[in-house]
Amino acid sequence: MTAGSGVLLVLLSLSGSLRAHTEDLTSRQTCKAGFSEADYTALISQNILEGEKLLKVTFSSCLGTRGTQYETNSADFKVGADGTVFAARELQIPSEQVAFTVTAWDRQTAERWDAVVRLLVAQTMPPHSGHEIRSDKDNDIPIRYSITGVGADQPPMEVFSIDSMSGRMYVTRPMDREQRASYHLRAHAVDMNGNKVENPIDLYIYVIDMNDNRPEFLNQVYNGSVDEGSKPGTYVMTVTANDADDSTTANGMVRYRIVTQTPQSPSQNMFTINSETGDIVTVAAGLDREKVQQYTVIVQATDMEGNLNYGLSNTATAIITVTDVNDNPPEFTTSTFAGEVPENRVETVVANLTVTDRDQPHSPNWKAVYHIISGDPSRHFSIRTDPVTNEGLVTVVKAVDYELNRAFMLTVLVSNQAPLASGTQMSFQSTAGVTISVMDVNEAPYFPSDHKLIRLEEGVPAGTVLTTFSAVDPDRFMQQAVRYSKLSDPANWLRINTTNGQVTTAAVLDRESVYTKNNVYEATFLAADNGIPPASGTGTLQIYLIDINDNAPELLPKEAQVCEKPSSNAINITAADADVDPNVGPYVFELPFVPSTARKNWTVARLNGDYAQLSLRILYLEAGVYDVPIIVTDSGNPPLSNMSIIKVKVCPCDENGDCTTIGAVAAAGLGTGAIVAILLCIVILLTMVLLFVVWMKRREKERHTKQLLIDPEDDVRDNILKYDEEGGGEEDQDYDLSQLQQPETMDHVLSKGPGVRRVDERPVGAEPQYPVRPVVPHPGDIGDFINEGLRAADNDPTAPPYDSLLVFDYEGSGSTAGSVSSLSSSSSGDQDYDFLNDWGPRFKKLADMYGGGEDE
Repeated sequence: MTAGSGVLLVLLSLSGSLRAHTEDLTSRQTCKAGFSEADYTALISQNILEGEKLLKVTFSSCLGTRGTQYETNSADFKVGADGTVFAARELQIPSEQVAFTVTAWDRQTAERWDAVVRLLVAQTMPPHSGHEIRSDKDNDIPIRYSITGVGADQPPMEVFSIDSMSGRMYVTRPMDREQRASYHLRAHAVDMNGNKVENPIDLYIYVIDMNDNRPEFLNQVYNGSVDEGSKPGTYVMTVTANDADDSTTANGMVRYRIVTQTPQSPSQNMFTINSETGDIVTVAAGLDREKVQQYTVIVQATDMEGNLNYGLSNTATAIITVTDVNDNPPEFTTSTFAGEVPENRVETVVANLTVTDRDQPHSPNWKAVYHIISGDPSRHFSIRTDPVTNEGLVTVVKAVDYELNRAFMLTVLVSNQAPLASGTQMSFQSTAGVTISVMDVNEAPYFPSDHKLIRLEEGVPAGTVLTTFSAVDPDRFMQQAVRYSKLSDPANWLRINTTNGQVTTAAVLDRESVYTKNNVYEATFLAADNGIPPASGTGTLQIYLIDINDNAPELLPKEAQVCEKPSSNAINITAADADVDPNVGPYVFELPFVPSTARKNWTVARLNGDYAQLSLRILYLEAGVYDVPIIVTDSGNPPLSNMSIIKVKVCPCDENGDCTTIGAVAAAGLGTGAIVAILLCIVILLTMVLLFVVWMKRREKERHTKQLLIDPEDDVRDNILKYDEEGGGEEDQDYDLSQLQQPETMDHVLSKGPGVRRVDERPVGAEPQYPVRPVVPHPGDIGDFINEGLRAADNDPTAPPYDSLLVFDYEGSGSTAGSVSSLSSSSSGDQDYDFLNDWGPRFKKLADMYGGGEDE
């Protein structure tokens, strides 16, 4: 099969032309030198002007494109430095396509890369006209032509059609390149029987782009910033606009320009924009945040390479904020400041230092930092910055003494938290003098040694002079007297002279007292002056008490237990002494001679300096509790002795040497008869508990098995019977009471036509006979009585319909009883209700209300 003018078919639609194009062959790889495609294809017209741009090739080099040059093997076409292919002269292309090679070479490395460029000549035809496809065998046999593929028999359907007899193809509807840029169809030729005459051929149809899309900015508002004082050429921001048209043609080539700048200070052209990349940079000097903090720039993007006559445009807003730099150092508002502070006061603000700074408030460029450069060698003061006002707060951090320094002359330097910007000229550093006066106040007396320690033996007699504990008054320029007193003396052992501070004993000091901790007794004294106002200080006197042997040892344990026969379970005894070494052990344990039974029945054997063993001397001792006296002597100088009693329980033991239970009881002083009596009582108590449990279970069982005399449903004892509900009163219900009265005449009833009657009136005529309930009915007859009444009511033709007002009876006329609604709680003075007092307690409330009874 052959096409009339070639295999490639180009068609024009209602909305644009078609251009042949091929899909990309390769994709660009990161940091791999070479062209983005090995074969570039573009659709051109048959007549080309000199310098007309045809397409753009893309070359990537890891070292950048600055050293890359392009050349072609055709004298009719050239390549620009940016890769744009254009006509070197005015041309008229005679053939359907032109192919040539573009070469990129690196001047430094001499490497070369090639790519093929194919320019396809578009043949124009009137809209809807077709291009004929015919087979060479069409002259011999009738042939039917058809096309398949996307745009024919695949979605989008029927964009193209073909005359099956002539082979002419048509475009059936407008096409949009931005939706689909190319179509791939296959043409088929078969005979009248459907047999394939020739192999299918491929048809590539490309939609020629038209400039029908405006550039669209990614954002309508762009925000950028630039430091004040920036040099010309400083990068600010980048704006980007995309055009949906073909980027390889002028329809999709966008160029940028700045339309307006607000404000136009200090120059109307403070910024410029790169027409191709959209980069905004400064073009003039003089950016000053203190004068202009923000610029608003309107940027326009135009396709057709920025041609305002033919291109489509769009605009966006670029807001450029001038950021602050530290180009204004802080300056003191005055050269001198003054303040005063009482002595011994800390964390007190004594002066506020004020400065001015024209940089952005509350930024590091504005925040002040204060330094004391002279006048405070001992560092009594520091200056912190108020975060809101930026003032310097001179604060006392170390107490000052009026007796040492009556005034301070400080020199303070101020700077910013951030360093000054480079190039900022600072002729001087702002300093100020601060004069601080110290005020004298009455200071409290103080003890040179706050914790004074003295050592002496315990037991010294009352009235002994211990030490002189005196205080010093720091107020050298005030004539004041100091008086002493006790502030804390837990045991009340001491007294102090009020004028000179001499401390003497008021009682005997005891090291073993509960008021002594670790051999030390503490007392606190107060020294107060007579200044205005008075001031006082405290001091602690610590007395270390040296131990003397004034406590006899005590025997331990106080109670013990042994077997009635000699065995290995002897009693280990020791002693406790309140004194300390050397007035404690080793101890001497011995039995006294009186009573004689002590040495007769018992013996003491020494184990070591602190322990001994008490055991039976005789072969058998009757069970019981025995008081055994033992004399304990310590090793003090002189030694002290003490006779202590240990209670020993002697009891029968088992084969393991442990006291038996009966033996322990016997040892406690109970005889055999007493033990038997106790056991018997326990048995009797358990028996009584068991009998009570059995009786309770039997009673519970009888209660469950007992038959009821009557049916629980018929048993009305202790039950609540619901008889009726009272309902609302007459004042709550709007009833027509006239319906309870017998009408005077029956004319209005008798005059009604048949079938018409009121359901709320008493019927005229014979009434049915309802059953009469017996005077004393049997409970079983109540159901029969109700059922008979229901049957009679159902068969009563004069009964009103359901859901109607049922007339039970009529009050009649002339009734002497008035309406209950006429009763009133009001009373007049003519009516006497005193008789209610005689009616009993049930009418007591009424008697109180109406009868004049006394309120209780």
